[in-house]
Amino acid sequence: MKTLSLIVILAAAPLLSAAALAAPFEKGNIQEGKSIHEEKCNGCHASKFNDDGSKIYTRADRRVKTVSSLSQMITTCNAMLGNNLFPEDELHLAAYLNNKYYKLK
Repeated sequence: MKTLSLIVILAAAPLLSAAALAAPFEKGNIQEGKSIHEEKCNGCHASKFNDDGSKIYTRADRRVKTVSSLSQMITTCNAMLGNNLFPEDELHLAAYLNNKYYKLK
């Protein structure tokens, strides 16, 4: 019985990992993240990119290339700018940015 259980777990592990990677910010609310972005982020980004804040996400030399680097960048901006976002707000923002720009897995 233990052998069968172990076989089932090992067989399912790649599927569970794929599901987790498919949506790294699945508990985030994309619409909430969009609102936060418009209120707290877009103005600063637009001022650095000739009124087109989306260029920070789409430029060839962008810094964010992984799920962890996106999370870290959001946390860093939040702290440096004193936006006082809660962790769940950062999660919503990450879900929005990943959905709209990054498509990280």
